[in-house]
Amino acid sequence: QVQLVESGGGLGQAGGSLRLPCVASGRTFSNYAMGWFRQAPGTDREFVAAISWNGGNNYYIDPVKGRFTISRDNARNTVALQMNSVKPEDTAVYYCAAHWGLALSTDSNLYDYWGQGTLVTVSS
Repeated sequence: QVQLVESGGGLGQAGGSLRLPCVASGRTFSNYAMGWFRQAPGTDREFVAAISWNGGNNYYIDPVKGRFTISRDNARNTVALQMNSVKPEDTAVYYCAAHWGLALSTDSNLYDYWGQGTLVTVSS
């Protein structure tokens, strides 16, 4: 089992920044690629960003490219999503997730463990 706990959500203003850390416990963190997903009210959960086991590869959806950065620290069992230049359309519950394996994935069905989510609200 891997337990994931996100934090850092809250209210932000358009153009501002938020940082979402996610701390993992349980099994060996470096055995897992990590991802961030989000779900806005009335919509399906969508993939946002992912990072490979050692941070060597990452991937973002187009709407967040150049604004969001995913990073990880295997020594601290932490993955983080740095959100810059946030927009009202970034408002959602953000989830971190762990996918057993070295390569990153954009497919939510491949993720084995999920955090409880943290709400990000961006005002205009």
